[in-house]
Amino acid sequence: MNSRPILAILFALLACGSVKGEAPVIKTVEFEAPSVARKMKFNIALPADYDSSGNKRYLVVYLLHGFTSNYTAWAKLGAGRSSERLDMIVVMPDVGNSWYCNWAQSDEGQKNNWEDFIVKDLVGYVDKTYRTIAKRDGRAINGLSMGGYGALTLGLRHPDLFCSIGSQSGALSFGKGIAERIKAGQDLTKARRTPSTDINPDIKIEGFSSQAERTLKGKLFVTAEDALKYDPFTLVATVPRDKLPHIIIDCGTEDGLIKSNQEFLKVLMENKIPFTYSQSEGAHSPPYWAREIGHALAVQSTIMRREMAKSAK
Repeated sequence: MNSRPILAILFALLACGSVKGEAPVIKTVEFEAPSVARKMKFNIALPADYDSSGNKRYLVVYLLHGFTSNYTAWAKLGAGRSSERLDMIVVMPDVGNSWYCNWAQSDEGQKNNWEDFIVKDLVGYVDKTYRTIAKRDGRAINGLSMGGYGALTLGLRHPDLFCSIGSQSGALSFGKGIAERIKAGQDLTKARRTPSTDINPDIKIEGFSSQAERTLKGKLFVTAEDALKYDPFTLVATVPRDKLPHIIIDCGTEDGLIKSNQEFLKVLMENKIPFTYSQSEGAHSPPYWAREIGHALAVQSTIMRREMAKSAK
């Protein structure tokens, strides 16, 4: 892994100031999402000069939230401020407790194609509505915990959409672990807690604002094969080397998920797959994510600009 070109651009980006030092403007957007048959919301951070920059187009990063969280989380963790110097659009969607997958079975009249929601509905809407660089070279995806799993899984299942995929404290062995439990004949519903019916006043999505509503009806995976289709450990070996997005991973040294993150890194190293990795003191908690998101966005900005420069030759 040759990190010198990435670091050189990264330091240059961090040295650059934003327009008049202004923070990006964060807006909440509601739109129709056919893949899940409901209206959904996302937060979007637009560069401070977006309205005055004419026809200028921007890099875009999709930031995915964790389990029991929602689309408001990343703004609270400072994602807008962290992108201030990077001249990019940051999109923060909501998927409930879906794990960013198309569910194998949906019950009670629900439609739970949450993978399609991200890669078709959301990306399509954002590219149509905002001045994004609407191609692989200008698009990245990242997330924390469940969102880290989702970002790597979606990125590896759709390498044509994203040139950079990232995970903070990712639950990377989730798909593999579920597959193992199914093969062992374990009851996947046995340890489930009854989700709260309390409405979260921050969310304000009709029929999707309590944990009970956001915990979907049906089965995420029915067979082990279903689960392995959404397993980063399996997927990374299926993508042609010249199509692989650049992978960026970070995890706190006190995080219970660090072992599975390091196991994934071992797979990357054994297969000589390029990646960027960092670990530092911290647990599976907001202070760690708020501290590290700026670094992750800067690296992904660097990767996108590098890919844009390549395609321009």
